[in-house]
Amino acid sequence: MAGRERGGTALETGAQALTGQLGKTIQRLRKAYNLSLSDLAEQSGVAKSIISQIERNETNPTLATVWRLSQALDMSVERVLASSDDAPFLEKLSRADTPILVSEDGLCRLSIIGWIKTVEWLQYYDFSAAPGGELDSEGHQRGSVECLSVLAGTLEVEVAGEVETVKQGETLRYRCDRRHVIRNRSDAPAHAVMVCLLKAAVLD
Repeated sequence: MAGRERGGTALETGAQALTGQLGKTIQRLRKAYNLSLSDLAEQSGVAKSIISQIERNETNPTLATVWRLSQALDMSVERVLASSDDAPFLEKLSRADTPILVSEDGLCRLSIIGWIKTVEWLQYYDFSAAPGGELDSEGHQRGSVECLSVLAGTLEVEVAGEVETVKQGETLRYRCDRRHVIRNRSDAPAHAVMVCLLKAAVLD
């Protein structure tokens, strides 16, 4: 028990050394990620009232609290504590760190370049399809919309029996709350960026 008390005191002592920029940093990151106080409270396990006090610099949080908030904001504690009011949010993933999904036929690849924290409402992919490749997807939640911007080659999109061809430089938006298929019927590889809007139920 004494060891726990000493640990707690150390956390409090360390927290008291934080500058007044911490609250502004937490608030800036929260708003940048479009999170409400309630959202951040739910994701971090820190009470909404405490987060509000931290953002207004009305309390000195423990480092344990800062750690939980930094995890919810997908930032290291060091970066959160080091951030100044005008510091940009920069996060770089190497090619090896970028998850890749492959279609059943092995000819289409989806590199997940979107932020994992937004996967429930926004998904962002780098899509490539070899000649003859087909990506057959089940419907997402009701009202979802997918945006496909072709950077090279030509792709064909089928949604509920309707078929549309998308060429280089063109963007196609379509309902993806039902089965949808993307095909490369050409003899050349195709490359596109795909964005899925899920949570907003934009068509409701």
